[in-house]
Amino acid sequence: MKPLVSILDGNTFVVSDSRGDIDPSPTFPTGLFSFDTRFLSKWELTVNGERLNALSVDDLQYFESQFFLVPGEPTHYIDAKLSIIRHRTVGGSFLEELTILNHEDKQVEVMVRLNVESDFADLFEIKDVKEKVGTTTAMVEEGRLRLCYQRETFRRESIITSTAPAQYDETGLTFALRIDAHQQWETKLRVETLVEGAGGRDIRLSIQRHRSRTSEEMRQDLNDWMARAPKLTSDNEPLTETYERSLIDLAALRYSPLATLDRLPAAGLPWFMTLFGRDSLITCLQSLPFTPELTGPTLRYLAMSQGVTLDDFRDREPGKIMHEVRYGESTAFEEQPHSPYYGSADSTALFVILLDEYERWTGDVGLVADLEHEARAALAWIDRYGDLLGNGYVWFERRNLRNGLENQCWKDSWDAISYSDGRLPSYPRATCELQGYAYDAKMRGARLARLAWHDPIYAEQLEREAAGLKERFNRDFWVADGEYYALALDTEGGQVDALSSNMGHLLWSGIVDDDKAAKVAEHLLGPRLFSGWGVRTLAQGEGRYNPIGYHVGTVWPFDNSLIAWGLRRYGFRQEAGRIAEAMIDAGRYFGGRLPEAFAGYDRALTKYPVQYPTACSPQAWSTGTPMLLIRTLLGLEPHGEHLVVDPAMPVGMGRMELLDIPGRWGLIDAFGRGRAEHTGSVRRWTD
Repeated sequence: MKPLVSILDGNTFVVSDSRGDIDPSPTFPTGLFSFDTRFLSKWELTVNGERLNALSVDDLQYFESQFFLVPGEPTHYIDAKLSIIRHRTVGGSFLEELTILNHEDKQVEVMVRLNVESDFADLFEIKDVKEKVGTTTAMVEEGRLRLCYQRETFRRESIITSTAPAQYDETGLTFALRIDAHQQWETKLRVETLVEGAGGRDIRLSIQRHRSRTSEEMRQDLNDWMARAPKLTSDNEPLTETYERSLIDLAALRYSPLATLDRLPAAGLPWFMTLFGRDSLITCLQSLPFTPELTGPTLRYLAMSQGVTLDDFRDREPGKIMHEVRYGESTAFEEQPHSPYYGSADSTALFVILLDEYERWTGDVGLVADLEHEARAALAWIDRYGDLLGNGYVWFERRNLRNGLENQCWKDSWDAISYSDGRLPSYPRATCELQGYAYDAKMRGARLARLAWHDPIYAEQLEREAAGLKERFNRDFWVADGEYYALALDTEGGQVDALSSNMGHLLWSGIVDDDKAAKVAEHLLGPRLFSGWGVRTLAQGEGRYNPIGYHVGTVWPFDNSLIAWGLRRYGFRQEAGRIAEAMIDAGRYFGGRLPEAFAGYDRALTKYPVQYPTACSPQAWSTGTPMLLIRTLLGLEPHGEHLVVDPAMPVGMGRMELLDIPGRWGLIDAFGRGRAEHTGSVRRWTD
């Protein structure tokens, strides 16, 4: 299989081969996609009946790429008389500038053909191809080709035009050309996508034509985005590269759901190019000191879509924050529940956590006041609907037994929650990090109740509940003989005793008793969990451990960023630094772009981190990872109207400067340097 090339703008993206051609793939979403529908499934260029071969591919920007091509087999390169350039951008619509250059000293006749198809596949259908229920038609109109899909009121269209005269037919465009000696021919091909109507009881998509943005407009938008972000200078070149790549990728992942014009972070290319409650909330937490403009709109959108009624099909409950929203055909006709779907047990607490963190950084008490009702409803959900067994813990068990998510924590694959021997517990399940999030949400909710809602009685109630939860948790989840926290509790109250990375989230939340924190840190940086490239999701030696298993042994950058943050909270500065160094080292091997996950092989076994085969890249909370690590290393914490800077830098990282950090204090600069003092052969960590 030829290497794939991706460009994107929000949830509109194009995936092609290295020639720029698109052929439908049963395993990976190749094509032009927007709002969960494939608008182009074939986009294949031939010149004089020959497929093209790539000389080079330039990844110019996240929204722009360029292909340099010649006709014929590679053995013909030296004799090529024609060369072809395909320059493409995606910015609402899809634009391809096609240039053909004649290198001969005489006029040539050239037949150019572009084969075009659209299967209008729902993103959920890519791996599970289904016969379409609706009708697909191709219509040749004056100066354009219109491809349409209609199922009741659900309609999707692709409209293909060319600036140069073309012969259109139902399967594409043909150009019969004469190109003079040493001259060139060019045209601009545009594909506009139309989203209109819907099927299904709860989805109402308005007609929306994506406003096309030129590459110049998009470059200016990116320049403005980068200019607003803090400036990083560092002796560590991989850190600088990864930070800049992350800012650019986060810009690429911004998109506007149909219900708002605000731009929010989509979760990741290719499968998750939409808003995810958990992913978007954590991404905003990571990036808040760097790109605070994402957080307010994300909170408002999630508040607007908060559950108010019970709905088993969508796993919706009053006060619950959604998990995922989709706009494709399967959602419109209730074959999938994502309109939106509420199958996550953690997004609701994370909503309150982010709301508090946002106020701490920005001083925007107005938003806290505006979202008081939604925040109180979220806190009420924790106790009323989250506590399925009435024992003071947050549990999950799907209401939708047909196609709802079984595991509704961040490790949501089927085999992610297991006992140490590999057995799977029954439902409902109470994973440990859910309790940490609930504790943190109650503590932060108490702060907001005093600060903005002027309700000290409610604040005291939340603090009492948080204290009780912490006491119970440290009694029931602590595995005494191994001195670590169980991954979960089962329905009988027994410990699901696998050793996992989830413990690091507990440090971040503050629910860990001080006398247990050192053992947690020791396990996280011990050889069973720490690969040398990062903390594994599941420890070596556990029954289901697999270094290339999605949630059972791989290393997830976002997971590691929260773990480092938690270690720093409990005073384990050196351990946090080790994780930061490992992540930054890994980023070097991915061109500065940390993927969704990579293999958990021990670093002694591989000289580079091994790719996970189907990892999303870019992925939002992986783009946020370097930002949170920088915050952790510099010790950036808001304190009233001031920003506290308390750096703890690894020795090998040298000097770091972060300039123009935005917040309620205006703009502040932060500096840190790693250095070592030696006494004999002992290196002592200093700041």
